[in-house]
Amino acid sequence: MESLTSAQKELFDWLVDYIDKSQHAPSIRQMMNAMNLRSPAPVQSRLEKLRNKGYIDWTEGKARTIRILRPKPKGIPILGAIAAGGLLEPFTDEQGKLDLSHFTHQKNCYALRVTGDSMIEDLITEGDFVIMRSLYGDEQPKEGQIVAAIVPGHGTTLKRFYQEGEMIVLQPSNPRYQPIELRTDQVTIQGVLVGVWRAY
Repeated sequence: MESLTSAQKELFDWLVDYIDKSQHAPSIRQMMNAMNLRSPAPVQSRLEKLRNKGYIDWTEGKARTIRILRPKPKGIPILGAIAAGGLLEPFTDEQGKLDLSHFTHQKNCYALRVTGDSMIEDLITEGDFVIMRSLYGDEQPKEGQIVAAIVPGHGTTLKRFYQEGEMIVLQPSNPRYQPIELRTDQVTIQGVLVGVWRAY
């Protein structure tokens, strides 16, 4: 799909936001005002270019029927990489979006607040929120995956999952803690880790 000029992108971004908020298309006059234009001709020209490039469409002969064909990516802008060791050139250009909606919109995902430090070598520490995906049916976690497991005498615990025959080993990521070894019928795996959220 063709890229947009700055003027076309300005109008397209405005259309996406307007239609998303109001749930209907704007008038030509509203677009003129938003773009600070005195004539409808530049707006109509930009609309035609957006249509030809596959970003929008409308029904001929009917007002306010503009449809967005290519929604603007949601999320937080990704502006490059940052060094935690040596130095990198400063970032300047947006390189995409970090969209977390696939977690928040999934029915089978949930969050748990971490207490304790048994997973610190996996960079999961007290106060973090872990985002878990529920397991359904006969689904089993993969070897080494981080899971939320219900263990008698321990409650729900976050550990790495390993299975050895009829035994399950729940391995902490901190040498101060011992692995938990139980029969498969003594452990209920609630979900597998898909993300970690930490606020500062």
